Amino acid sequence: MNWIPLISEDQLEHITQQSYNKPQLLFKHSVRCGVSSMVKNRLDKQKQPEGIDFYYLDLIRYRGVSNTIASKFGIHHESPQVLMIKEGKCVYDESHMGISMDEIEAEAM
Repeated sequence: MNWIPLISEDQLEHITQQSYNKPQLLFKHSVRCGVSSMVKNRLDKQKQPEGIDFYYLDLIRYRGVSNTIASKFGIHHESPQVLMIKEGKCVYDESHMGISMDEIEAEAM
C-alpha cells in the first residue's frame, strides 16, 4: 500500500481539487486502537487499486485535521474510518470492521 501522509488542513483543499480527476480515499487511523490497527493491516495486505489516491491520517498526531474533515465533508468522526471523496464531496464513508478494499474499489467506479 502506498499511503500518502495527511498531516495538514491545507492538504484538504488539494485533495478536494484532485477528487475531480480521480477518487481520493482518506483513512483515519488511531495508532492506539486495536481495531484500527487490524483494519489498516488488512488494507496493507491488499493490492492497491489503480486510479485512487490513498491518504493516511494519524488521528493522535493530527486530531485537528480529523476535525476539519468531519466539518468540511459533514461526516461524523469515527475511528477507524474511510471516506471516499469524488467531485469535491464525500460519496462514501465506512468505519470499523465494515471497511473493505472490495467496497472501496466498488465505490470508486
